[in-house]
Amino acid sequence: MIARFKPCVLRGNIDAPPSKSMAHRYLIGAALSGGKCVLSGVDYSEDVLASIDCLKALGASVTAEGDRVTVDPRGFMRSESPVLKCRESGSTLRFFIPLALCLGKEVRLCGSERLFERPLEVYEEMCRDKGFTFNKDKGSVTLCGRLESGGYKIRGDISSQFISGLIFALIYLGESSYIEILPPFESRGYIDLTISALRSFGADIRFTDEYRIEIKASELRAFSGRIEGDYSNAAFLDAFNRIGSEISIGNLNLRSLQGDKVYAEYFDQISDGAPTIDISDCPDLGPVLFALAALKNGAVFTGTDRLKAKESDRGAAMDEELRKLGGGLIFGDNKITVPKQELRYNGKTLCGHNDHRIVMAMSVVLSKTGGAIDGAQAVRKSYPGFFDDIKTLGAEVEIE
Repeated sequence: MIARFKPCVLRGNIDAPPSKSMAHRYLIGAALSGGKCVLSGVDYSEDVLASIDCLKALGASVTAEGDRVTVDPRGFMRSESPVLKCRESGSTLRFFIPLALCLGKEVRLCGSERLFERPLEVYEEMCRDKGFTFNKDKGSVTLCGRLESGGYKIRGDISSQFISGLIFALIYLGESSYIEILPPFESRGYIDLTISALRSFGADIRFTDEYRIEIKASELRAFSGRIEGDYSNAAFLDAFNRIGSEISIGNLNLRSLQGDKVYAEYFDQISDGAPTIDISDCPDLGPVLFALAALKNGAVFTGTDRLKAKESDRGAAMDEELRKLGGGLIFGDNKITVPKQELRYNGKTLCGHNDHRIVMAMSVVLSKTGGAIDGAQAVRKSYPGFFDDIKTLGAEVEIE
């Protein structure tokens, strides 16, 4: 799918789409709970559909009507020889591996080749230490083991999804446990989201100090509620405002714990000058921050190494596409510099790199320069309505 842009200014009111991060967590919490739960405001992105598929594969009943999802957990974790289809969702894969290891039977998790190029060493080492089966190939991992409650140590400088996945499993096991996080600790905000979601179901989880999470034996109860708006995707909408558009964005919880809420502060810094910004706690903002810096006065970003292990190597992907417009990035040790640059469309079609955040970031740029981006369908991973939404705001974009 190709999206062709003419230079344009966007105006109007729009609601941020529901949070993909929160949807994952509430859907799993509902399956772990003690009764039927109804979650509204669900956006059926490819990643959310992957988690729904995995819940069904593990025996939960999940039905959807409009933006409402009903989860009946009575059959959860009772499937024989389940196969969990994770599509391209790193969150889904990392959240469900520890749950699979609670079953004491063989479980296969499958997905795209790119998904299994992303790091899983934390779980692989845990399985090796405990004598569990962990066999990974290009498109799947096969597991067999029986995880137990207790104490676990896990690195804090890897994806927070590993820690969240372990929390889900330890809650399921039903006895008190703890997790010690080895510093440095990055992306704590995502752990706070996991804890907040599970507390809605009655879980007793808390940080007892900066690096220790206590998980008390808890009997989870049913919970029904609405998924809050997504700051990660709102950032792409708000980026248009910083280059001349006038969009009012609703459906955002001002008290949200979402770590990517910080985007507005970073946008202000980029709009005011050429700042140095550490994105180690918010790697998903990398592409849109690079795009905005390229259209403004430039910036320096540190903590960028984790961008290599996303849906694409996001630093390299943004560099490749900005170079087609006469710009580019400069790479250092865990650092990326975006110089001040004059971007112009010169007839070259951009590539989306099968990465939703690259497509949306470069869409912001193309609304200024004009041009086309191939692989635009990648937005379905997190924000399937992205192009429809920006069209309602006046974006001059044609989809082929």
